[in-house]
Formats: sequence, C-alpha cells, structure tokens
Amino acid sequence: MEELLRVGVISSTHGVRGEVKVFPTTDDPERFRLLKEVLLDTGREKLSLKIQNVKFFKNMVILKFEGYDNINQIEMYRGKELWIRRDQAVELKENEYFIADLVGLTVIDDEEKVLGTLTDVIQTGANDVYAVKLENGKEVLIPAIRQCILKVDLEAGMMKVHVLPGLMD
Repeated sequence: MEELLRVGVISSTHGVRGEVKVFPTTDDPERFRLLKEVLLDTGREKLSLKIQNVKFFKNMVILKFEGYDNINQIEMYRGKELWIRRDQAVELKENEYFIADLVGLTVIDDEEKVLGTLTDVIQTGANDVYAVKLENGKEVLIPAIRQCILKVDLEAGMMKVHVLPGLMD
C-alpha cells in the first residue's frame, strides 16, 4: 500500500501574497479545512508545508502556506503535486478504498481465472469504473458495482469480479 496519497496539484498562483490555486484530487475538497500540513513534491524532494489558510473558489482550493508571503516564493511550484501521509487520510467506510491502493491489483473472475491487472479507476459520477488490462493486452471496463465486484483483498493484491455478459466482447 502507498504510504503517501495525492490530494491536489498546484495549478497557479492566486494574487501576489503567496496563495496558490490547487486542483483537488480527493473526493472531498472540504478535507483541506482539516489538514494542518501537506507534502509538496518538488521533483527532488518532498517539502513539508504548513497550511495557514484555506479558501474555496469554484472547483479549486486556495491555500496559503506559512512562510510563503509573496508570489515570487511560490510561483516555482506551479504544476507540483501535494501529498499527505496515510495517517492524515480520511476514514474510509466499509468497501471504500483509496485509488492508489486499487491500481495494480490482480483481477480474477468468479471462477478464479486471472483476467489481468487493474490499471485505472475512472470516476464517472454514478459509479466508478475499473479499467483492467487483460493478459492478451486488451482492456476491459468493469463497473464498480456490487454485482460485479465480489471481493477486494488489498493484502493479497487481488480483486475478484463477476464479468457481466457482453463486457468481454
């Protein structure tokens, strides 16, 4: 399991006082109100940044970090990712998983036959869809609904699915 979880990407600066606009990559942007710090991936290292202020504008989160008081100090971080440690993550409900934990799972069908590897989770609004790269190189999309997802075992690195008729055609 991943120890760090991505929560956002700095898209641009906001004003001249060191604030940044962040595109949230978490299901609940409101969670930024509870965060005290994030890790900024500079490409060379992960900098710990303390959050001083949080605001919201449209689909973006506006963050102000302690010690960054003008646009020149923060502009170089445009496009960089913000991460948190797993112990800072929100509590998940039963049968909820972090996308980072699902990607890479071996997918088997209800007859224990290996189908392939889960490569992506597509968030559609109604329900997620799991992209599975089959052993023959093709891709199948499996809806993340109770009828299809029979079991997820993160420790074993496995997901058991029921493939609905027509999905493999």
